[in-house]
Amino acid sequence: MKKMYWAIGIVVFLIILFFLGAYFLAAYIMTGKRQTYSEARKWQSERYDTSFYDKTDKKAYTIKSYDGYVLHAELLKCEKSSGKYIIISHGYTDNKFGALKYARMYLEKGFNCITYDLRGHGKNEKTFTTYGIREGKDLAELIKDTRKRYDDISVLGLHGESLGAATTVTSLKYKPDVDFAVSDCAFADICNVLRQGYKNAHVPVFLVDVGNIGANLFYRYSLKDMRPIDSLEGNSVPILFVHGEKDDFISPYNTKRMYKTADCVKMLYISKNAGHAESVLKNYDEYSKKVDEFFEKAGIE
Repeated sequence: MKKMYWAIGIVVFLIILFFLGAYFLAAYIMTGKRQTYSEARKWQSERYDTSFYDKTDKKAYTIKSYDGYVLHAELLKCEKSSGKYIIISHGYTDNKFGALKYARMYLEKGFNCITYDLRGHGKNEKTFTTYGIREGKDLAELIKDTRKRYDDISVLGLHGESLGAATTVTSLKYKPDVDFAVSDCAFADICNVLRQGYKNAHVPVFLVDVGNIGANLFYRYSLKDMRPIDSLEGNSVPILFVHGEKDDFISPYNTKRMYKTADCVKMLYISKNAGHAESVLKNYDEYSKKVDEFFEKAGIE
């Protein structure tokens, strides 16, 4: 009888251990530590001149997303009057200041830049990340708000980095009223990225599946649904796909895969000697030139 109780106890213990592991793995994947505004601004300022931000006329505002969630946004106004606008989406754990490295380029090109905090980041209410699922809907709502808020729009584009790029691509499934999109170092499928990351770190790859069970149970979202590449089906918005040649966090294969899948006006730029989210920092002039080439190809004036 004692042996049976011991056996039952061990089974119960293992079940509890499994679900605890699933919970903590899911939490690790979906609730990474976020940067504060001061931390993000400091990081940016150590890598390039951000003084333009202080000199730029800007206006902060908020919008309500599809589910009532409040998003904090900011308009950086171009020095010259312009009807060109671009919405820039930052990467995971970052905030609106992560968009400045791209805003400086677009301001030079005559664009008004809209930066914002992705769901769960910056000044927004704390919540978990769904790697594009909720974030893509948020961006679709921000696009609608932008169209209503500014009546002088002649061109409206999107630009995203990493999670922001995945968000940008995912938003295309909602057929937004935009003229172009730039996807920089996006993942095509979050599960594949996690598996590769675990493999590189010599961590058992099956833990991704354990984490997915936790995501389903405790967050009601499946990691297997976090596939921006699926949003390219039926898309007609022109896309510039960018990726750092030496990105060992999200492999350039992700961008090459999406470029191949996309059936629209498209262009691929693999930035030499650049790691994850480093392309515009390592090769600013070339990056800017590639954007101009893309605009010409897509008919953006």
